[in-house]
Amino acid sequence: MIALGHEYPSAFGAPVIRAVDARIFSLRYFARCMACGFCRDQCCSYGVDIDVANMERLRALGPAFESFVGVPQRDWFTPALTLDREFPAGMHGRTRSVDGKCVFAERTGRGCRIHAWCLGRGLDYHRFKPMVSILFPVTFEHGALVPSPEAVDGSLVCSGQGVTLYDGVREEIGWYFGDGLLAALDEIRESIDEDIPQAARSGP
Repeated sequence: MIALGHEYPSAFGAPVIRAVDARIFSLRYFARCMACGFCRDQCCSYGVDIDVANMERLRALGPAFESFVGVPQRDWFTPALTLDREFPAGMHGRTRSVDGKCVFAERTGRGCRIHAWCLGRGLDYHRFKPMVSILFPVTFEHGALVPSPEAVDGSLVCSGQGVTLYDGVREEIGWYFGDGLLAALDEIRESIDEDIPQAARSGP
């Protein structure tokens, strides 16, 4: 774990990043999810943690979005809420899993219906799609950016090939936490690369 010289709060106030797990600069995955033809959106097989303010933004999209999702609004989220200061508003719930897929997953094709809705209407998906989903396979815990468990244990189908976790979600990290954190992380990545032989860091 590498401590950062500053604190970097997200655009929503939380989480606040103070450290980074160096493994996000070495673990690799396919990254180009919509170009993947073999996992059938396996990472959307379960629900995802979502802060309560994000839940309300989705509900506020109204009947047209509810119809687009194809599931009644009352069935979007599990009833239990968890107090967690690392999430905006200090509390999160979870999207439901329906028939082995997140309730917001596209049933007849690929991808996320929240993402598709936003792109189709010129909305910024960062305000509506859960942060945990957007940053995957990087996540946050105890004030640090860390690899998602699936990337560490290899259960993520596309683990081990492609770009590093950091490079795969670098722009998303920048949206949430700003250019200052990106500059700090880029500097760490460069220092790590300098210590790795060229043949070892070229990757598949």
